[in-house]
Amino acid sequence: MTDAVQQGDVSLEIKDSVAHVEFFHPLSNSLPGRVLAKLANTITECGENDEVKVIVLRSAGERAFCAGASFDELISINDLATGKKFFSGFANVINAMRKCPKLIIGRVQGKAVGGGVGLASSVDYCFATRFADVKLSELAVGIGPFVVGPAVERKLGLSGMSDLAINATQWRSASWAQERGLYNDIFETAEEMDQAIDALIQQLVASNPEAMKLLKEVFWKGTENWDELLAERAALSGKLVLSDFSKQAIGKFKKK
Repeated sequence: MTDAVQQGDVSLEIKDSVAHVEFFHPLSNSLPGRVLAKLANTITECGENDEVKVIVLRSAGERAFCAGASFDELISINDLATGKKFFSGFANVINAMRKCPKLIIGRVQGKAVGGGVGLASSVDYCFATRFADVKLSELAVGIGPFVVGPAVERKLGLSGMSDLAINATQWRSASWAQERGLYNDIFETAEEMDQAIDALIQQLVASNPEAMKLLKEVFWKGTENWDELLAERAALSGKLVLSDFSKQAIGKFKKK
């Protein structure tokens, strides 16, 4: 394992009935498998904690929200089982967010790529700054956004998801993402965004937990098969990442 794969972490702070879940990686908050596993477990634990009424998902730093999959880990995958396991990490996070009985508020301070778009698509209400452009770059490295696709399609619709998936090197603006339903609110600055997040949190903490749980079930109705669906998608990506095309494409991206 490279140093980059071993780096990164997830932190949790619970204060006044709010769980603040933050992930970090020095390479633009990219997500190695180890960080994905901890993120999924942390969200699940928060959902089971009676002290928690609302969850806020955020990343560290002031720039990129999430650069998606760790290229260092992707390029090291040499067999189907390892490939499926890595992409299952994204599936597990999405499913943990889907099944969590607490509402999850997203805080997107900067650009989101690939799996980062998947995370933003899987929260229940998403705040962003005007710098939070989005891109699904998977096809450009020979894979395709198979695992995050259902979550992205659920928020953007098939048209919006296919736009990002096909034009894989093109950034779309935060305004574009808001118009299509990925972001609920966008702000000029992170400070303004945080004020709005705090205001919504105060409303939700004072709301009926059972009502919020039932409301979330309504929001996610029709996704009951995602445990199996995302596992199948992880296997697809795990197979594709083994191809010579993908290995060469990922190598080129790493050198940029």
